[in-house]
Amino acid sequence: METEISETKNSEIIELKATIVALRDQMELLSHNSDAAVQKAVQKSADEIQQLKNTASSLRNELENLRFDKDAAVQKAVQKSADEIQQLKNTASSLRNELENLRFEKDADVQKAVQKSADEIKQLKKTTVKMRAEIEKRAQ
Repeated sequence: METEISETKNSEIIELKATIVALRDQMELLSHNSDAAVQKAVQKSADEIQQLKNTASSLRNELENLRFDKDAAVQKAVQKSADEIQQLKNTASSLRNELENLRFEKDADVQKAVQKSADEIKQLKKTTVKMRAEIEKRAQ
């Protein structure tokens, strides 16, 4: 009987050891699977973070390009306006000079006409004086 009990205990011990080994193997497998799942999740998160960083960088570059294009367009519009303003100033100055020249020419023409009239009046007066003198001479 003692050998029976001893054999039963030995068999139980062997079964328990086998169970322990099987449970340990399962635990290691679960631990490995859990570590792999955690590693996979960490890698997935790292990939997503990298994609988000790349997207943010791309959007930042696009925004900078848009700002540059907008600034260039504004600069071009400002330059175009400045050119147009300068052209208008030049036109106004040219027209002002032309108007001034026309005034001088008109004033000169008026002066000539006044002088011509004065000369004609003077000539007519001289002629009148001569004729009067002649008439008086003949009348005497």
